[in-house]
Amino acid sequence: MRDQDLAGFYRDYIACLNRRDWPSLGGFVADEVRHNGNELGLAGYRAMLEQNVRDIPDLRFALELLVCDAERIASRLWFDCTPTGRFLGLAIDGRRVRFAENVFYEIRNGKIAEVWSVLDKAALEAQLEPNAGPAPR
Repeated sequence: MRDQDLAGFYRDYIACLNRRDWPSLGGFVADEVRHNGNELGLAGYRAMLEQNVRDIPDLRFALELLVCDAERIASRLWFDCTPTGRFLGLAIDGRRVRFAENVFYEIRNGKIAEVWSVLDKAALEAQLEPNAGPAPR
């Protein structure tokens, strides 16, 4: 895929996630997708995303940074949301938090086949401190 095509593909994927259009996920994600080294498959990847939305009903993926080459995508996603209960082991309990996710994708046969993702947990922890302000962008 050309870099421009890959960027459009990724923006469409993010739009699919934000619409919660789970039936269309297979148009972007390979049947044998892996996430952080774990074989999830498309059904497991979808289940993970659906659980994320149950845990964070106002979850919205905001694309901040996007870099593409022929087979890879690197992005920084920004979240401004209110997780219910515990999130990443932290008692968020409906508080508004802001944090980033850095994600790398490998594309094979026109679909996302590998995902490596790191959430900025330190930013979340800092916001839970008394008198803490929002995470810096």
